[in-house]
Amino acid sequence: MPDDRQRTIIKVFRKYSNSLGPDALDFIEQILDENGISDEDIDMSLETLAKEYNKQDDATMKVTVDILRRVYESFQEQDNPDEFQAETIDPDSHLYVIDAFEMPLWHWSVERGTFERFNGQMTISGSPESRVLAVRDRLHVIKQCVLRNEHFAPSTLPSRDRDKLVTVRCLPLSTTRMLTHSKEGNVCIEDADGVVELDFSKLDAPGDGLFTEGCLALVEGEYTEEATLEIIAIGQPPCEPRSTARSIYGHIDFLGKGATSLVEDAQFSVRIRDELSELHFFFLSDVWLDHPQTIPGLQKMFDNCIENNFIPKVITLCGNFTSRSIAHGNSRDIQRYQENFDALADLIASYPTITRTTHFIFVPGPLDITGNSVLPRRPLLSTFVTRLKAKVPKAHFATNPCRIKFFNQEIVIFREDSMSKMLRNIVGVKPIVRSDDLKRFLVQSILDQSHLTPLTNGVQPTLSDFDHSLRLYPLPTAIVLADKYDRYKITYTGCHVFNPGTFVGGSYTFSTYKPSEINSEECVLAFDEEE
Repeated sequence: MPDDRQRTIIKVFRKYSNSLGPDALDFIEQILDENGISDEDIDMSLETLAKEYNKQDDATMKVTVDILRRVYESFQEQDNPDEFQAETIDPDSHLYVIDAFEMPLWHWSVERGTFERFNGQMTISGSPESRVLAVRDRLHVIKQCVLRNEHFAPSTLPSRDRDKLVTVRCLPLSTTRMLTHSKEGNVCIEDADGVVELDFSKLDAPGDGLFTEGCLALVEGEYTEEATLEIIAIGQPPCEPRSTARSIYGHIDFLGKGATSLVEDAQFSVRIRDELSELHFFFLSDVWLDHPQTIPGLQKMFDNCIENNFIPKVITLCGNFTSRSIAHGNSRDIQRYQENFDALADLIASYPTITRTTHFIFVPGPLDITGNSVLPRRPLLSTFVTRLKAKVPKAHFATNPCRIKFFNQEIVIFREDSMSKMLRNIVGVKPIVRSDDLKRFLVQSILDQSHLTPLTNGVQPTLSDFDHSLRLYPLPTAIVLADKYDRYKITYTGCHVFNPGTFVGGSYTFSTYKPSEINSEECVLAFDEEE
């Protein structure tokens, strides 16, 4: 039976998805005894040891004594540990680009009331069971958020301000279920208990948001003799702030790069604000390499960076990298596509000051050539980016979507024409709103649904084994919704969402993101006169 100290050791390493055998556990206890670590300092010492262990190139999930000993000896070689701890933090060591296919899969367990890690083999084809689980996970994630909301949480005291959440089987009152179409083409709500047709005749206007086929909605109404639900109100599920979700599931490593505690998050936030206040990320979308103004525009952006000594830590280039589809093009179109990437590699390599320090992330768009056409999309085919890989040392060819983990911040990058796709699939009563309201409704809908594509699989096919890579729970720090629609920036429930817009238009336009402020700004460079 492990004692309290052993339980603490196991708990800290488990947070980083590591398991400990008897030998490793004994060695860690020996380290603690040799250095006289007090009970108050054990957690911090173990955190440092676990983090350094996982930074090793040959680190394994099951902790080995040999690697632990190497890590411990490296600590002993430090002349002054206190001085070492006070050194300026290195942003590169806390920057991770996470592909959709690398993220661990966590299913919701109804029995345990929490997430359980799936340790089986995930495949591109998926299975009938995984398709069902993907939808069920979406429902359960939202349902547990709704039940924690102050308006729906069970109370021991009578209250008129508290609604009751019920299933289709328990109608009337209100229910959270998926909007679908019946075989006859009528709008229904569906859950594991059944399906019921909706009657919108008494609904004046829906709540804020875009209600699409495949989204989960809070519906209030009365069950009629015609076996339909007469709706009097429909709204989006409440969105749970990142801080709330992290306070409950902070021990779960959703990204596969090691979980951090809320205390560590707070410490990182302060250090980013104080020590990295001038650090920036650039985000560009629709970087059409076949457009005659794109390469000059990128050159002008790089020149401005050099002239103003304003070198970004990250430059993310989102597709489409072609202004027209070449999926069915001829050999000349394919060759030109590769030549455009070669020209981009030569341009970036001509700025050694930037290539030495800046990470370049390439995210494919809907028209780009990748290994698959459904979400999540694989990176750009390696045959097209050979020169980029050779000339840009810090190039990352990411999936769509992908994520950036930077200290305690999580940034989701998604290139899809989300606005047009959502508007095409609205069901029930369509809202009559202005453009600014549409942008707000889009952001609200995606965040409330905790999913990047709250649509049916028939509208937006996804790989069921990797549907969790589209999940937005816990809520990220920021989301880049790269879209051909007008640019915008909106902060909703503490999550900053922005669309950089098309790079080449009436001017060169992109967005800069400042981690110290969790905010983005639009940057505009005018065309040169000869252009």
